[in-house]
Amino acid sequence: MPELPEVETVRRGLQPVLEGARLVNVEARRPDLRFPFPERFSERLAGKTVTALGRRAKYLTMHIEDGPVLICHLGMSGSFRVEAAGSSDTPGAFHHERSKSAAHDHVVFDVASPKGERSRVIFNDPRRFGFMLFAEGAPDTHPMLAGLGIEPTGNALDGPLLASLLAGRKTPLKAALLDQRLIAGLGNIYVSEALWRAGLSPLREAGTIAGSGKKAKEQCERLAEAIRSVIADAIAAGGSSLRDYVQADGSLGYFQHSFAVYDREGMPCPKPGCSGHIERIVQSGRSTFYCRTCQR
Repeated sequence: MPELPEVETVRRGLQPVLEGARLVNVEARRPDLRFPFPERFSERLAGKTVTALGRRAKYLTMHIEDGPVLICHLGMSGSFRVEAAGSSDTPGAFHHERSKSAAHDHVVFDVASPKGERSRVIFNDPRRFGFMLFAEGAPDTHPMLAGLGIEPTGNALDGPLLASLLAGRKTPLKAALLDQRLIAGLGNIYVSEALWRAGLSPLREAGTIAGSGKKAKEQCERLAEAIRSVIADAIAAGGSSLRDYVQADGSLGYFQHSFAVYDREGMPCPKPGCSGHIERIVQSGRSTFYCRTCQR
């Protein structure tokens, strides 16, 4: 599934088109995706203005004037594209071919900008594992968002906070970082990359870097910085360009060319002075890539 940087890239691509725009018409072309669409889905959105387009973890949140908040999840293959009125061309160059079949265009938002410019925002999802649901109150109280941990962006996630989240945890460090109740939106790829940057083994007990000693504090600070930086770098690059992932403008991100360990099994570790090689192991059914020489 698309990870946080991919979702943030989609949000940034949609923001200029949707924020402040009026939803002239909304068409749901099937009764459901992963879940059924909310009752009166199109009716409750049509004619309303989008006041803000946000993101919480891997969810997009579309704030509607005098209405509910629309929570969107891309699922495994979902993507948005923006089309100018009267044109079926999608801007951007494709590295991997995406679905162009109208059979997979499940939701169409006809929008008008404050200047009256018309466009269409289309949600395409061949596997139909994405979804759109309404939050009637504050989005963070919705069952999909309630209980999510801190965002891994910005400076709020620092060493002391990370130490408080990991204290006493005996699970492997990678598993703890993937716990959405602790840090919201971290996924498999970027946890592997952050642990490599921090020089920490994915196998070590999570609580071992949450102690009060100088070494533990340095490790926690180093890991917090690595998490923030790898997410920021991936957002700047437009995501990781996974096979089913397409940005809002139809193009793909290229952070995959900067992967240090992910999907690089058997290759030399790129850390200067390290003589190790990247290994692949399986943790909780997910691939983990790391260098046992420099990650301790």
